[in-house]
Order: sequence, then C-alpha cells, then structure tokens
Amino acid sequence: MDKTTQSLDGKRRCAWCAVSPGELEPYHDREWGFPVADDQRLFEKISLEGFQAGLSWRTILTKREHFRAAFAGFDFYKVAAFDERDVERLLQNAGIVRHRGKIEAVINNARRAVEMIEQEGSLAAYFWRFEPEADEVAVPQSVSTSPTSVALSKDLKKRGWKFVGPTTVFAFMQAMGMINDHAETCFLRPHIEEARRAFIRPAH
Repeated sequence: MDKTTQSLDGKRRCAWCAVSPGELEPYHDREWGFPVADDQRLFEKISLEGFQAGLSWRTILTKREHFRAAFAGFDFYKVAAFDERDVERLLQNAGIVRHRGKIEAVINNARRAVEMIEQEGSLAAYFWRFEPEADEVAVPQSVSTSPTSVALSKDLKKRGWKFVGPTTVFAFMQAMGMINDHAETCFLRPHIEEARRAFIRPAH
C-alpha cells in the first residue's frame, strides 16, 4: 500500500503531510528523519514527543516556538533548575500544552539528561548506541513500536526518565533519523539514506 500523496509541487511525500501541507511539509522536508547529534536538539525532540502523547504532531508543531520560549530553548541545564514556581508558571502558559504531568516530566528529564552527560559523555552517544539494524522495521510506517524502542524505553525508565514509553521513543527514533521511516515512494527517502550514510555516529 502506497503511503504517499502527491503534493502541489508534483513531489510524492509521506501521506501524513496532507493533513496540513503548509505546516507539515516544511518539517517533513527539512527535519523529519535527518540524523541528529546535537544534545539540545535531541532533548527538545524527546520532550516534544512526550508532549505529543494523546495529541497530534501538528498540534505540537504549531506550538513549538512557544515550547522553546517556555523551556529556555530546551537547554536542559537551565530546565533542570526549574522548580515548582516554574511549573505553576508554565501551567498558565496558553501557548503550550498545559499538562502538569508532562511539564514535570520535562523538568525531571532535564535533570536526568544532566546525569546522562556525566555518565555517557553526551546524549547523542547514548541514544545512537541504540541504533537498530536496518531491517528491524521492514516496511516503513507499518508499526508504532519496535524491539529497539521497547529496549530504549525500558532503559530510560530505569534511569528515571518519564513519558518515554515505547511509542513515544519510536516516534523520537523516526524524527531524529535513527531509522529511515519515510515511505518507499517518498521523494525524500533516498536523501535520508544518503544523510544517514554520511552521518558520523557519536563516539560512545
């Protein structure tokens, strides 16, 4: 089954872009699936995927700049210093998703991220250690979890992270380029493959 649609520019893109081309196509074309090694961007990605739980990615994407402003650009060293007053402040911020559990999870995870830097050297070195074999997901966009996302979720939870279930972690893996989950006929799929081949994996 073809999981792409043809856009107005004549290119075939992953079908989920059709929900809101003006918002989703730029994200699809410039970010989704390109490998990421920057710790702050990785922390942003896993935080926003946690906020997405039960919601659409479009909802999160349209609020992303508000999230960035609210959470100090996802500088986890700064977020780790947030306290209960910050939680109450964020619960009044109409620009973000005002869910106490998710807000507290980001603050908790920022503290865990600082610990991870001390233990692993970088977030990137830790996450890329879990890069799965290429054939783990044989058919793009056919599953919402994988053996690797289950293992990574379990390890993160053991380290004290929150809102990092297997589905959230799998979406994070898709977004940060640990797998290429673009549809087979998506015009971007070969470009992602090329980017992944050229990507220098962080040292463990």
